[in-house]
Amino acid sequence: MTADSIAIDIHDLTHDGKGVADIDGRRIFVAGALPAERVLIAPRRRRRRYQEAELLSVVDPADARVEAGCEYFGRCGGCAIQHMNYDAQLAFKQDVVAQAFTRIAGVEPEVWLDPVPSKQWNYRRRARLGVRYVAGKQRVLVGFRERAAAYVTDMTHCPVLAAPLSGVLGELADVIGASSLKSRLPQVEVSVGEQSAAIILRVLDSPTESDVQAFRAFGERHTLDVYLQPGGPGTVHAITDDPRTLSYSLADFDIQLQFAPTDFLQVNADINARIVATVIETAELESTDRVLDLFCGLGNFSLPIARNVQSVLGVEGEGGLVARAAKNAQLNAIENARFVTADLSQPDWAFLRDEWDVVILDPPRTGAEAVVEQMAKMAPRRILYVSCHPATLARDAKVLYETQAYRARSAQIFDMFPHTHHVEVVTMFERQP
Repeated sequence: MTADSIAIDIHDLTHDGKGVADIDGRRIFVAGALPAERVLIAPRRRRRRYQEAELLSVVDPADARVEAGCEYFGRCGGCAIQHMNYDAQLAFKQDVVAQAFTRIAGVEPEVWLDPVPSKQWNYRRRARLGVRYVAGKQRVLVGFRERAAAYVTDMTHCPVLAAPLSGVLGELADVIGASSLKSRLPQVEVSVGEQSAAIILRVLDSPTESDVQAFRAFGERHTLDVYLQPGGPGTVHAITDDPRTLSYSLADFDIQLQFAPTDFLQVNADINARIVATVIETAELESTDRVLDLFCGLGNFSLPIARNVQSVLGVEGEGGLVARAAKNAQLNAIENARFVTADLSQPDWAFLRDEWDVVILDPPRTGAEAVVEQMAKMAPRRILYVSCHPATLARDAKVLYETQAYRARSAQIFDMFPHTHHVEVVTMFERQP
């Protein structure tokens, strides 16, 4: 024990997976510590209401503690709870959602369905990675940002990334380091489809012909299509000859969805398919139903739902995704789904005043506040709310309870991001008679 070290007992976890202790009435947050552990810490940054501390050692480990499966865990910011066994991870995530309902909404779902687990490795098909040339090491690093700093983690592989991306980070760093852009290429985006994969290199200067040839050769070695992005999203262009179309399937519904390398999509393909199937089953759709799918993206819910109902209207704020959803409808020979572009933070849209039988909500982290305030006008018998942020889900649930006459009949977490604190939850709200 050093002069500035303290032995403390951890009694809780924050929503983002940090251990919680109390010293003289002040909260102490310790990354890497678990409840029921006694740990040795070194106090670090002091805030007005709490203090952060560095974990020096675990004196008395919790039963839930396991050896992290990645050598970079603890430094890399990509994962937060690899040191927790998987059953404990699922329980932690459900508890975070339950606490948000209780604390923010003052209610809880009538039924908690069993959590849906994921494979724990090689699940992540979409990621944004930092790139940094480190003069002291005279080489380029490619990886996630470090946990406690703005630096890029020094890593050669990432076990949560899907193949073929998981094992190529070190080689990609070497290729960038040998280029004229080693100090002018700050970011890489990666996307993996079922039949192809792509990387987008964010470039601040124009590459030389030699750079282009090296990037192409890297892509060919790993069956990756390579794109450059010199400016905004509209500047993305392939340097691979005849790049392949990225796509994924929802086999239960005979749906194939195409997407661009920059498009948003759920990062875990298996869990996404489970969520789609659960939403459709829980909605108890009827052939005469009119369904409104808000924040519809590529048509991830709209198109399989259209197989079961009279009509679907998909609404999305990003015009490129709306165009892709419409194209996906054509590719799947679906004629009863249409798509429109609309800013759903604004409440004055005609479709929010129409009556709908079922509404699907799959909003970003900011939630669907403006939309849920209109539910009584639309009067759907059921709302299926797919949330990636427990706090905004609970906030919106409170509105549905207090002013819109809906109740949360069931909730179920889906582990979209194993080893992180992020959680996806599907809540079914039903209109009161």
